[in-house]
Amino acid sequence: MGHSSIDPAFQERRPWNEGRLLGAKRALKQQQVWAIRFWLDQHKRLRDRALFDFAIDSKLRGCDVVKVRIGDIVSGGRIRDRAIIVQQKTKRPVQFELMEAARKTMRAWLERRGGSINDYVFPRRNDYTGHMSTRQYARLVHEWVAGIGLQPQEYGTHALRRTKASIIYKATGNLRAVQILLGHAKIESTVRYLGVDVEDALELAERTEV
Repeated sequence: MGHSSIDPAFQERRPWNEGRLLGAKRALKQQQVWAIRFWLDQHKRLRDRALFDFAIDSKLRGCDVVKVRIGDIVSGGRIRDRAIIVQQKTKRPVQFELMEAARKTMRAWLERRGGSINDYVFPRRNDYTGHMSTRQYARLVHEWVAGIGLQPQEYGTHALRRTKASIIYKATGNLRAVQILLGHAKIESTVRYLGVDVEDALELAERTEV
């Protein structure tokens, strides 16, 4: 039934978002990426290391990461250098690279996981015919960032999608390249996604002499 705004109880109600961090989650910094890799290796979490490396390199949304199939990234018995996934949200294909670190951990994980080309790379815990849920993926991300001393509420699965894109943008200033890598239809979406502002533009300009 709700409260009237002049009810005494209304004044005592806490805002639904009090104490919560809203908006885009932070991207990881390069040293934090390596810290998480070290933490996962130290705890012998091979699946999680493969999942983390794949998420960073692919720059895919969580719903696409959990649904990748072995045949999407394996060809002729080897992990592909590049792969193409049709994004669930946009129905548009996006191509991505898998660096040596990711190929190595994915190879090690798949050797232990087994399965055919139609199976999911990251299956459910109790049912290998299904894929990991996005909720389980999100819980794992919170474990990883907490493991290296970061605040879990400041990071999520989208933080992993943004990480490499943000690093590439800061190194090159090439928004068009980042747009292609993220599979955005409009460059304006990439600008909002990266949080590009006037300060970023001025920093890029100051690094360029004519």
